[in-house]
Amino acid sequence: MDTAEQQSVGAQTPRIAMVAGEASGDLLAGLLLQGLHARWPGLAPVGIGGPQMQRQGFSAWWPHHKLAVHGFSWELLRRYREIVGIRKQLQERLLQSPPDLFVGVDAPDFNLDLERNLRTAGVKTVHFVCPSVWAWRAERLEKIRASVGHVLCIFPFEPALLAQHGIGATYVGHPLANVIPLEPDKAGARRALGLHDEDTVVALLPGSRQSEIRHLALRFFQAAARIQKARPATKFIVPAVPGLRPEIEQLLARSGMAGQVQLLQGRSHQALAACDVTLIASGTATLEAALFKRPMVVAYHMSAFSWWMMQRKRLQPWVGLPNILAGDFVVPELLQDAATPQALADEVLRWLDDARQGGSRTRALHTTFSAMHQTLQRDTSRLATDAIEKVLEHR
Repeated sequence: MDTAEQQSVGAQTPRIAMVAGEASGDLLAGLLLQGLHARWPGLAPVGIGGPQMQRQGFSAWWPHHKLAVHGFSWELLRRYREIVGIRKQLQERLLQSPPDLFVGVDAPDFNLDLERNLRTAGVKTVHFVCPSVWAWRAERLEKIRASVGHVLCIFPFEPALLAQHGIGATYVGHPLANVIPLEPDKAGARRALGLHDEDTVVALLPGSRQSEIRHLALRFFQAAARIQKARPATKFIVPAVPGLRPEIEQLLARSGMAGQVQLLQGRSHQALAACDVTLIASGTATLEAALFKRPMVVAYHMSAFSWWMMQRKRLQPWVGLPNILAGDFVVPELLQDAATPQALADEVLRWLDDARQGGSRTRALHTTFSAMHQTLQRDTSRLATDAIEKVLEHR
């Protein structure tokens, strides 16, 4: 082995390819890239990603929204050929000029197969965000072991679970716990959104994917109409993904709430900081709401087939991340047929009533979420970059 071969890859600027498949993955990957660029200023990552990654110098060969689908839905079946085609083209392109490392950011249905094929061809692979094998689809553990050289875990209990199955992993904390302050500036967020300190504010977050909007937004807006009837002074804010705004506006009109809801261009963090309660789709956003210490009502609805499949593979009684991390129903979950507009409205009103009655339930939740925040708060970019450097150096 000559001198050049003996040199550690980590001492040079590695060639890294990445894939993030939706808005939450794009956000996580963007935060990871900050640490990678600090270690390797000349880094020029490529692959599939979104605007947060592109702000960090990422070259997106395909936009991340091309991979965003909703459960075991007809949308997935309709777009299967397109998505598989993108993966095949990406794999061919990467194998023609293999990177030093491939990092799959979440999106396990897309990334694990790609990672397995790249790893077989000699490319080192890291997966950022452990697939939720502790919640459902435990059969994925074998695929993870075959596909991934190392897993960067965002929850503290995950590395021990993976180690039991021979999978190397590092707990790096959750990047959002460093982005969101321990004590959010509620008054400042309200000023930025034109709201007053004395307003009662409910944030409606029906999701960032088109299929989520179609399944949840109308229910949320109909729930808002019922809340408004009970509390006429309530203000409603909706952070909207720009590309989905026209569909959201149509659903607002159908619900009779057009003109009664403040539509925001993105700005979900400001909405969560400003609100008193949020009605929110299950997913990463629920963890963001917990980090903002906000009472919430978690909801989800999907096709009957997707629901049947999820129930068959589900391992825990909770689906909302705050409840999973707490190991208890600290916030209500209304799923599938239970997610009726009236039931959603009733649960939001219970939180608002608690605030009027002294807020003991809300204070207890704040304590739970503060402890959760501190557990998740680590120097994620540095820890993840350290782990990646070790993977690159390992022969």
